[in-house]
Amino acid sequence: MMTRSCMGRLLLAAAIAMTSCGRPKQADLIVYNALVYTVDSAFSTAEAFAVQDGRFIAIGTSDEIRTNYKAAETIDAHGKPVYPGFYDAHAHFTGFAQTFGQADLTGAKSFEEVIDRLKAFRTEYPNTTWLRGRGWDQNLWENQTFPDREKLDEVFPEIPVYLVRIDGHAAIANGRALKLAGIQSPMTVTGGVIEVKNNRLTGMLIDNAMGLVASKIPEYTTADLTKMLHQAETECFAVGLTTVSDAGLNQRNIKLLDSLYLTGALRIRNHAMAGFSEKNLRHYLAKGPYVSERFTVRTFKLFADGALGSRGACLLEPYADAPTSGFLLSSIAAIDSAIARIAASDFQLATHAIGDSANRVILNIYGKYLQGKNDRRWSIEHAQVIAPQDFEKFEAYSIIPSVQPTHATSDMYWAMDRLGPERVKGAYAYRQLLSETGLLALGSDFPVEHINPLYGFHAAIARVDQNGYPNSGFQPENAISREAALRGMTCWAAYAKFEEDKRGSIEVGKKADFVMLAADIMTAPEESLRDIDVLRTAINGETAYQRN
Repeated sequence: MMTRSCMGRLLLAAAIAMTSCGRPKQADLIVYNALVYTVDSAFSTAEAFAVQDGRFIAIGTSDEIRTNYKAAETIDAHGKPVYPGFYDAHAHFTGFAQTFGQADLTGAKSFEEVIDRLKAFRTEYPNTTWLRGRGWDQNLWENQTFPDREKLDEVFPEIPVYLVRIDGHAAIANGRALKLAGIQSPMTVTGGVIEVKNNRLTGMLIDNAMGLVASKIPEYTTADLTKMLHQAETECFAVGLTTVSDAGLNQRNIKLLDSLYLTGALRIRNHAMAGFSEKNLRHYLAKGPYVSERFTVRTFKLFADGALGSRGACLLEPYADAPTSGFLLSSIAAIDSAIARIAASDFQLATHAIGDSANRVILNIYGKYLQGKNDRRWSIEHAQVIAPQDFEKFEAYSIIPSVQPTHATSDMYWAMDRLGPERVKGAYAYRQLLSETGLLALGSDFPVEHINPLYGFHAAIARVDQNGYPNSGFQPENAISREAALRGMTCWAAYAKFEEDKRGSIEVGKKADFVMLAADIMTAPEESLRDIDVLRTAINGETAYQRN
């Protein structure tokens, strides 16, 4: 069987033969004097390529390409490395955009610092009707317990305050916000928790309880959200992202995105996942998958459980540091029913599962409907804690692990506390998952983590944080190779979305999405990987970002 890389070389040879006794062929763009990582099946390298009508038409040496093609635009890469455009297989692009209208609480070292940042935000934006923020993490504080709304009520008594935890699975609201949501006394919420201490509402809301308050917050106007989306796109281009998988969207956001793509107002490629709800199921199952040049809706995003950091992840045994096992966000019967409906459609399914119990439930229900090897390309998003006997189910049912390497290096400081020394061995087990399935789709889960894909590349291969901690790496036996990490953020991510024939590698006929870096991530010292600059990001051969 002829590989695409072989076909590409034959096409180039044919082009050379055709032009050897005639005039050079026309192209729109030539990039030469580069170190081109094609990330094809052979993981080959080249020096140059030509682009026409948004696709790669020839790949080879600089002499070959420049002799046989002429173009209106040429780029001398001066020996710099060029890769396929980076693909984030699990992100929240629209959610990231909305953070530009909120206080950034990421990295706050105490709840007092959270309050100070809110004060500064309130001063800068005095006309907001709700005070919103995102990114706090109690695990960074000296006192690692959840915060209490008492200080919020004292400093912000009149304006409703709603602050989402870094993982997006917990929030704290002040008394004003609770009152607007009708939460005045202890309540039971299926798949969620309204925290009560000493018969008093602390303001902490976990998982499904968050929606009681979030549903009362006025939505951003179309104009404001459009502006935020443009800002998010600019940020993504600057770190080399050309495609994102936008997880868990409602109909309003999907319609807005579609309108922006139809008019050419957005350029970044977006594989959107419709958020799981009865409303979305009825609407999109009736319409069927939607695939366009840069915007696709062919996946449903389902939540099985919450997050490990807020102890909402569903475990087989209680947490090592708390008398709870977490919980599923819906009953097993409800999850099974939803999956059955999706299985009968042409849609993909991507399910958030963190705890070993949640992963087992989803793996078993997937197996019930997938019934062995298949090409449905369903995924488990995060696949964070897996019981030893469940790893083989990924291979048995052709389930794709969609993982985020920076989760491992963000959680490693307290993961042992949550899981204990034995259970943690099955957590963030990327090499083991790779050995089962033969591929990993890599993402970041931004804005939960930083948007820069090189942070994930570094975490995947070194298993250390930005400071090189720990020296030997966190569970280094589950580090993956540089080639696997690069494939995970290019061709494997594309494969996970049925897009491997369009993008994910630099091959003849594919979309000309590429990124040029200041140094080679395949050979650069591990400690320098996070600091490598993006020099150029291109989509369809058109420059979307260029570093001055």
